[in-house]
Amino acid sequence: MVRAPALTLLALLGVGAQAAAFKAVLLVPQDDPRLERARVERAYLGHPTGPATEAVAVALKEARLELEAVGASLTVDTVPVGDAAAARAAAQKAEKAGAVALLADLPADTLLAAVDAVRLPVLNLSAADDRLRGPDCRAHLLHVAPSERMRADALAQTLVARKWSQVLLLTGPGPQDTTRSAAAQAALKRYGLKLAGAKPYKLSADPRERELANPLLLTQGSHDVVWVVDSDGEFARTLPYRTATPRPVVGDAGLVALAWHAQYERFGAPQVSRRLWRQASRPATAQDWQAWLGAKALAAAVVAAPKGPATAVQQALMAGELDGSKGVPMTFRPWDGQLRQPLLLTDGQGVIGTAPVDGVLHPRNHLDTLGADAPEKLCKARPA
Repeated sequence: MVRAPALTLLALLGVGAQAAAFKAVLLVPQDDPRLERARVERAYLGHPTGPATEAVAVALKEARLELEAVGASLTVDTVPVGDAAAARAAAQKAEKAGAVALLADLPADTLLAAVDAVRLPVLNLSAADDRLRGPDCRAHLLHVAPSERMRADALAQTLVARKWSQVLLLTGPGPQDTTRSAAAQAALKRYGLKLAGAKPYKLSADPRERELANPLLLTQGSHDVVWVVDSDGEFARTLPYRTATPRPVVGDAGLVALAWHAQYERFGAPQVSRRLWRQASRPATAQDWQAWLGAKALAAAVVAAPKGPATAVQQALMAGELDGSKGVPMTFRPWDGQLRQPLLLTDGQGVIGTAPVDGVLHPRNHLDTLGADAPEKLCKARPA
């Protein structure tokens, strides 16, 4: 007689405790060339050293208690895609299966194929291309990864603060290098730095092209700093301490602007890096932080709208304020979908500083000194 009400209460609690189940899909490259063994072993600064799935798993584990407290759950399935057609098909399948959002660790064109196939919010975890925030932007595409322009602005601010005003720019032979070099030059102009020279380089064993591969020959002349644009990473890593005159190197070697580094020691950052180490047995990279924060943003949106519907979760995702262990609240810019965030300046051994640099001002939000500001808006898919 005494137990029956208690059993009834437990049964009712069990029914009430059933979690509202939300799901999302993480799209990743099939046979990811960035994770080939030879590249991972070289550990190029700014390049990934492991799959995004590991950082996503860390974020979901961290969010479990909060999700349980509001009576919700979140799962993320990983789907490898080999090309744009596969990305499109996977995105459509995820939407039909009831996913509330997509996470994407994909190159720009493959990413756009997935984005254009669905109406779901898509969180871009790795593509830094400025065109995704400008002419090729989409209303439901959000960028956790910093843009190339943001990284270039962070370095330009640092050069201004150091009074290294004369910049020699070395640019690689690939089309991505050309685009990124243009972003670097725009940052130099934005912050009043002088282009002391611009030279192409090329890794080549051809004796007729030795001048294009020789750091001593490439860095002749008068300048305060050498800025190297090397999307591959092989040339840049050989440049520091091999210049014709004793000059600092920035860009893709020397001092590099990244979303994260495992040696960042403020605002709870060591705990974040430690959790990834326990999950993946490797140091946390910028790409890991981006994947972690993307999953964390999605979990926070579910916590904000635990009873749904899916549209409420999606609205919470777009409007949420995030803590990424960088000391400031971070939000998505309404004009291009880019996450406002500080960037870390690292030489690969430790964190030398952060950007925005002290003294750089903005009328509304100093984080908007990194990347395209509202008056520079090129995204027509979003409101002004």
